[in-house]
Amino acid sequence: MRGHDWINTSLPDELIVEIFRILDSKSSRDACSLVCKRWLHLERLSRTTIRIGSTGSPDLFVSLLSRRFINVITVHIDERLSVSVPAQLGRRRASLNNKLSSIKLHYVAEKSWSEDNDYDSYCLSDSGLAALGEGFPKLEKLSLIWCSNVSSEGLESLALKCSYLKSLDLQGCYVGDQGLAAVGQCCKQLEDLNLRFCEGLTDRGLVELALGVGKALKSLGVAACAKISDISLESVGSHCKSLETLSLDSEFIHNQGIIAVAQGCPLLKVLKLQCINVTDDALNSVGINCLSLELLALYSFQKFTDKGLSAIGNGCKKLKNLTLSDCYFLSDMGLEAIATGCKELSHLEVNGCHNIGTLGLECIGKSCLRLTELALLYCQRIGDHALLEVGQGCKFLQALHLVDCSSIGDEAMCGIASGCRNLKKLHIRRCYEIGNKALVAVGECCKSLTDLSIRFCDRVGDEALIAIGEGCSLHYLNVSGCHQIGDAGVIAIARGCPQLSYLDISVLQNLGDIAMAEIGEGCSFLKEIVLSHCRQITDVGLSHLVKNCTMLESCHMVYCPGITSAGVATVVSSCSNIKKVLVEKWKVSQRTKRRAGSVISYLCMDL
Repeated sequence: MRGHDWINTSLPDELIVEIFRILDSKSSRDACSLVCKRWLHLERLSRTTIRIGSTGSPDLFVSLLSRRFINVITVHIDERLSVSVPAQLGRRRASLNNKLSSIKLHYVAEKSWSEDNDYDSYCLSDSGLAALGEGFPKLEKLSLIWCSNVSSEGLESLALKCSYLKSLDLQGCYVGDQGLAAVGQCCKQLEDLNLRFCEGLTDRGLVELALGVGKALKSLGVAACAKISDISLESVGSHCKSLETLSLDSEFIHNQGIIAVAQGCPLLKVLKLQCINVTDDALNSVGINCLSLELLALYSFQKFTDKGLSAIGNGCKKLKNLTLSDCYFLSDMGLEAIATGCKELSHLEVNGCHNIGTLGLECIGKSCLRLTELALLYCQRIGDHALLEVGQGCKFLQALHLVDCSSIGDEAMCGIASGCRNLKKLHIRRCYEIGNKALVAVGECCKSLTDLSIRFCDRVGDEALIAIGEGCSLHYLNVSGCHQIGDAGVIAIARGCPQLSYLDISVLQNLGDIAMAEIGEGCSFLKEIVLSHCRQITDVGLSHLVKNCTMLESCHMVYCPGITSAGVATVVSSCSNIKKVLVEKWKVSQRTKRRAGSVISYLCMDL
């Protein structure tokens, strides 16, 4: 019968709540909550996660949200994030701003805060943390990112109320030992703890936490905590037998602490170290004891040689992911040991290890047949033969990253293209020996390629993009700084890649309005475009672009002399989903500023 509410009449609350839970986006749930009061109430019951930025009064928001969303188990509070009013609210924006202002003013008046404390109203305090514990007693996951006003007192009050807490991120919070000890005493189910940049902590706090939650703790991250030393890691090794992930960035950690963890935590699967005082002895212990290790990342090691890496290769047979960054004393011998011992290796990154050359990577290509992602950054000694071996042996390779690899050229990339036909992502930057021949081969052979970035490669021109446009359906393309690319190449992409959502064509001096018109005509799904430093593009091309690209969310167009305030206004008025426009300040009229001030960013304030 027309007008009859079959849903509310027939469906029980539990079923409607379950439907809300499986909706895949916040916007969909928000839309459902506007249907009627019953749906609003039920949708609030279905919410399990909330995020709070720094704008406004976090303490007030915590109190208000806890009354409305009583089943929340995950809370993210990040004081690096701000909350801005969307541009598309139009005329409603002013009234909403007035309402928000009145709420804030009322709150400040209630608390009788002085002007000196006005800044603190934008930061979560201990009282807000206490309200969090009171309002969300079922809390399981809490992230407090750079909440500089919270202290041990607030953390202690939270721990007393939230005994079900499983994950706690305190990055950048100046909490002390007392608060961390309270977490150890009260939150016996804690599995994941991040203490990066918690400068107020000492060994005492971490030792007491390890004593309290040692049986449950599975993941620990510590960085820039000058007062945490090997004593803490010895406690972790003694009590945290279930530890699976450890991330350390400290100049105060030595072999003693790493060895204690390696010997005491046999289930360790992920180990990330940036510890300049750790030597081969520690890595040798990891290789002997951590037989379940799957991911190893080593950054800026000054005292680590092939001996340590060989121990990893000999012992960690399950290793799948290896990152070597700025390890200056590693050579081909160490990488050969990994290739021989770690047959399951699927991800490899070599960054700035200047003594690793062609021979080491050849061994990877011959032995690690399951490799799916390879990144070579600032590897001047790795030549074409290395990638030819990878192309012949690693048939499952899906992602390749090359940065400043001056000895790698077209021959190597042709080998990759012919051998790795499942390639989906290819990122190349400042590899000056790679040109059109390589990219033509990729276009002809790698039909699954969706993500291509070729930045500042002088020998790549229109011929390369024409082949890519004919052979691949890209979603992401970055060709910034490839000055030989002009209209013909970009037009081929526009016609051949209708699913394109990201495009960076900055610093292309030969690109004009014709290419913009073709992009607008062919790439209706485009969401982000970067066309800064393009001197031939004008307001005319911009108007053609935005005419059909209605999904555009971000546009960067600084240092484009042909684009004026009229072009900026065209982008703002034509793109209802626009979230960010980067442009010179003097190109933004007062009318445009009033209409979309919240989405406009300025690179150079005085231009």
